[in-house]
Amino acid sequence: MTVTRPVGWRAIMFGAAGGLATLLAVGLPTAVVPNALFDRMTPTRPHDYLILGLTALLAAALSATYALPAICPLQEGKLMTGGLLSFLAVGCPVCNKVVVLLLGASGALAYFEPVQPLLAAGGLGLLGVALALRLRALGATRAPGG
Repeated sequence: MTVTRPVGWRAIMFGAAGGLATLLAVGLPTAVVPNALFDRMTPTRPHDYLILGLTALLAAALSATYALPAICPLQEGKLMTGGLLSFLAVGCPVCNKVVVLLLGASGALAYFEPVQPLLAAGGLGLLGVALALRLRALGATRAPGG
């Protein structure tokens, strides 16, 4: 079968593009990736880098599955929610206007910041579930044909 090589390269390209897009979409506005457009009012914590890296890796793996031909659910809801939760998990608690509006600046630090690791776990969990479901569906569509 000669289609294995093009599908493999296509999956690598989809994965690289999805991972890079996620890294930039989450990392730039949260200023975990330093840039001139966005500033953080609180310092970046070491686990913010870990969460961003894991989110980008899971998004890359999930994006790679879209290059493979399969009839399976896209898991877009889990992908979007997982990305949003990861975004909230690595963001500066005081920079989030909605959180500051609801809780105030001191409330954002006192109540929202301690919850951010839970948001990260939820976001990474949803991305992992979406990836597992996609891989299971891909395996099911490939199993009958060999």
